[in-house]
Amino acid sequence: MSLERINPRELSPATGFSHAVVASGSRLVFLAGQTALDGAGKVVGEALPQQFERALANLLAALAEAGGSPSDLARVTVYAVDVADYRTCAAELGRIWRRLAGREYPAMAVVGVVRLWDEAALVELDGLAVLP
Repeated sequence: MSLERINPRELSPATGFSHAVVASGSRLVFLAGQTALDGAGKVVGEALPQQFERALANLLAALAEAGGSPSDLARVTVYAVDVADYRTCAAELGRIWRRLAGREYPAMAVVGVVRLWDEAALVELDGLAVLP
């Protein structure tokens, strides 16, 4: 399995994501959307950074259970109820990402949404990983 991260020089600098990821491998892992739910099914954390950290940890836990690691992530989509708040917190969210998932960034998108399934949720992450 291999992931080749591609960031063309003629595009804006890729900071915290990759413009494209070429994946070759034999197993695809589709990761369901994860919010800041704890084991009891309750949203934890009132601010975006705390919820982002829990949602990312949940996504990575599902990936680990499937036999993968953060470096296997080819694509992550972030759904945020307040994109302006996401941009304001971007530096802190980047630090959280690097601490939990490292510096090998997947192709990513941030999508603004009106609300998520759980009304208290501020952010949700889903993804696609490629494993050997």
